[in-house]
Formats: sequence, C-alpha cells, structure tokens
Amino acid sequence: MQLLSSRTFRAAAAGVAALGLFLTGCTAEPEFSYEPPSQVEGALPDDTVAAMEAAVANALAASGASGAVVGVWAPWSGSWVTGVGTQGPGSDEEISTDMAFRVADMTRLMTCDVLYGLADEGVVELDDLVPEYVSGVADMKDITLLDLCNSTSGVGSSEATAQASWFTTPERVWAPLELASYGLGAPRATPKTTYTNSDAGYLLLGLALERASGLTASELIAEYVTEPLGLAATSLPSPAAAAPSTGPVMNGHYLTPVEGGYDCAAPTDITTLSSSTGYTDSGVVSTIDDLGRYAQAEAAQKLRTKDEPDRFGSPLPQSPEAPSWFQATGGALLVGSMIGQSGWTPGYQTSAFSDPESGFTVAVSLNDSTTGGLTAMFLAWELAAIASKAPAAAGETAPEFGLPFTAEQYHQEITDSAIACVAPPAG
Repeated sequence: MQLLSSRTFRAAAAGVAALGLFLTGCTAEPEFSYEPPSQVEGALPDDTVAAMEAAVANALAASGASGAVVGVWAPWSGSWVTGVGTQGPGSDEEISTDMAFRVADMTRLMTCDVLYGLADEGVVELDDLVPEYVSGVADMKDITLLDLCNSTSGVGSSEATAQASWFTTPERVWAPLELASYGLGAPRATPKTTYTNSDAGYLLLGLALERASGLTASELIAEYVTEPLGLAATSLPSPAAAAPSTGPVMNGHYLTPVEGGYDCAAPTDITTLSSSTGYTDSGVVSTIDDLGRYAQAEAAQKLRTKDEPDRFGSPLPQSPEAPSWFQATGGALLVGSMIGQSGWTPGYQTSAFSDPESGFTVAVSLNDSTTGGLTAMFLAWELAAIASKAPAAAGETAPEFGLPFTAEQYHQEITDSAIACVAPPAG
C-alpha cells in the first residue's frame, strides 16, 4: 500500500516561500510517497523457519531473555514475523508481534535522518560547527554536525558512567547535556578519521537539531521519519517515565549478578523507564512491523530528497579489530551489503539490518539487556545468513548477493558468549 504524507518546512526562508506560494494559491508542502519493495505473500519455507526458530531459542537461552519479537522479510520468498517466548520466567503471557519495545541504537539512524532532512531543506549545513548550536562545548570548535552523525567527533561514551543510575533510578529524567557530559569528559579519539561508538555524540546532535529547528527531538523524528514512512507505532516518547506504549508492551528486564553468574529465574522488570536515558541516541520505541518497515526504507535512503552527499558512501572500520566487512557511518552499521544498527537500552536489546538493493530485512528485539546488544546483533546476522538462502517462490528470482559470514559462525558466537544461570545463595 502506498502511503502519502507531507513534510513541513521549518526554516525561516522556507516559511517566506510558503507564504508566497499561499498567496498565489499554491501549496509549499510537497507530498512524500513511500512504497516498500514488492514482497511475496506467505511464510518462508518450513525448513528456513525451523532453522530460525532454533537460532532464536539459542539466543534466548544464551542471553537470559524469556522472549523476543522477530521479523524477517525476504521479498523473493516470504516472511516470518513472530513473537517467541513469554513475558518472563514462569509467565503464561506469550510475546506477540503487536507489542511495543525500545529500539535502542536504531534511534541514531533516525537522528541522522533529521539532520539530513534539515540539511536538504537548507535549515542547517552538514558542516555547521557544533558550538553554533550547543553551549558549553567550545573545545569542539572544529567538529561539525556531520561528525556527530558519523560518530567521528572523537567524543567518548557516557554509558559506562551513567548506566548504574539508569538501572537504580529508571524514573530519573536526564538533561541531555548532563548525560552527554560523561562522554565529553572521557578520553577523546582522533576526530574526523576514526569511528567511535559515542552515545554522547548523538545526544549532542539531538540538542543541536532542536536548537536549529525550534522543534523538540520528538517532533523532529515525527516530522522527518515516522509520519513520512507511516510508522504509527514509532515515536520518541516524552521524558516522563513510562512503558514503551499505552497498548501491548513487551516487558523489559535485566538479570541480577550472583556468585558464579546470574539469577535467571528472577529478572528485574525495567519496562517503565524515562526515554531521557537514551534521548536521540537510544530513546525511540516501536513495534516489529514498524521497525522492519523503517529498516527497509532507511537502507534504501527513501527519506532523502537529494542524492548528494551519499550518506553511507564513506564508511570507516567499526573498530580496529573488526573484520573488513563491518563498518560504520551515517549513524549506521554496515555489514557486508546490509545497513542497519544494533544496541541496547535498559531492558531491551534490538537489532535491524536491510539490504538496499533487494529489500531483504531482518529485525529482532530481546526482552533482556543483560548481555548488552551483542546477542541481538549476532542473532540478526545469524537469521540473515539463514534466510538469505531461502529459495525463490514460484515466478520469483532470488537476488544474487551473499553475506560475508555463515549462520553457523554466529550461532557459535552466541553459544560461546552465553551467561551462566545459577541459583542465588540460600538465605
């Protein structure tokens, strides 16, 4: 189904132009149209689904999670969108695909969508300097908004310092600059030429875009991402502590460490959380269908109104130790031909990747964040490796693309990284 929506121009110059067009009886709000790639109706083949079910079961056991939502879309073969497991150990409430969850670092992509949207409209320039919009960062006088999006500002991460407070006071509302200050105070990497996994950089970018546009980050993500793409269940919530939705929700948890491992039988519920713990780095909530639709459109850059610059055209190694096929730029992680993101936020770990040429897309969220984002990312890669080999349905042709890893490789990585579940000490 084709969805139509309009995007409002917020720059002063655009406002003047809009007024002029209004006076001449025309409209200044161009219609935006997005139509997903053609998708074969029906389920993926039984043996493909069976292999993916085994992969998810292994990931749940290794991570201590009790449930997950999973979506796999192979346009030439079929799809598999399902809830797996339950809300918690001993619970009889099954996970379903209409449940909302926190998308963690997928938020970074949306924040960069806003940057490019504002740049395409002339509200900001990609090479605008950060101190033009954010106070208290005079030492970033050579760092641009694009550096923040690409995570090449050299700024460190706030996570290590702040995460203890996220778990002990999940209702706390954080000021974005306060949260970013922990990363600003961390050792700096070489800017411009080195990718750094910097949550603080995306917090600063959100502040800059708010200042440039006069809109809140929530309003910006709605206007430049969720409304154009028809993502009705996706948003950056208000900072007040709340569950991911007022409707069905996949509850989020973390496990308490005990001697020898973790108490997997008694996870701590952290479903209710302030979105300010993530803000424009990891604060967005969604559902599995919305997340898959977004990942597919994002990889293909359907939100762009200009072709240049190529947002994902100049990636850097994700880390010095990363394989050559694992790169990062534009708020995204690039895994072979697939583009997406992966990460964690208290209670959840979420990962989604899509191939821009074929539309092949994988998305997953686990309801426990104890292992960080690695389990979800490795599971997404394992599922991608399985489903990419699905045979074409009648009348369809499977695309000619391959992934630089195997399902067996990341199944073993997940198994090897499994946490130890042990009973807590008596008394």
